[in-house]
Amino acid sequence: MPETAPAASPSTAAIRPSTGSTAPGPAAPAPPPLAVAATQDVTTQPDPAAPGETDLLALDRQVCFALAVAARDVVALYRPLLGPLGVTHPQYLVLLALWEQAPLRVADLAARLSLDPATLSPLLKRLEVRGLVRRDRDRHDERALAVSLTPAGVDARAHAEAIPAAVMQRLGMGVAELEQLRDGLTRVIDAARTPPPA
Repeated sequence: MPETAPAASPSTAAIRPSTGSTAPGPAAPAPPPLAVAATQDVTTQPDPAAPGETDLLALDRQVCFALAVAARDVVALYRPLLGPLGVTHPQYLVLLALWEQAPLRVADLAARLSLDPATLSPLLKRLEVRGLVRRDRDRHDERALAVSLTPAGVDARAHAEAIPAAVMQRLGMGVAELEQLRDGLTRVIDAARTPPPA
């Protein structure tokens, strides 16, 4: 009787190389979710406002921004208009107050202009150099200084009378509209200066 080859043991069959085609093995398992997340940048900018909601911090919605830009640009309109007078816009405001009432004590003039006296002092000095105002001892209080207009300062008013109309024309706004704007800004100023309730 011929000898038969011994059956391959399980351990031998496991390591014997395959000599024929076999069906593909199972696919490699997918990486766990944490492994995928670790390869991605999860830092994103927060959505400033969901659809249908208003972004309260949008720059163009800020009253403070509109006020700051308006103040800067409107003051710039005055520069060429004040050129013939040879004064700056802050100095022009001093003259406006004195054309309305003069003489005025320095402290009262500062309060009228919502300025600190230390800020007003250099403005007055420059106007004195221009020969438009003068400072003298207050006749009612020798400890205080009073500001008055010189003849040149009085005459300067006639040259300034055309300025308001020129500004209105440049802005394209009428008297009623500008008065309404001024009244609204005055309410803003009063509210900002009112202390918060305790």
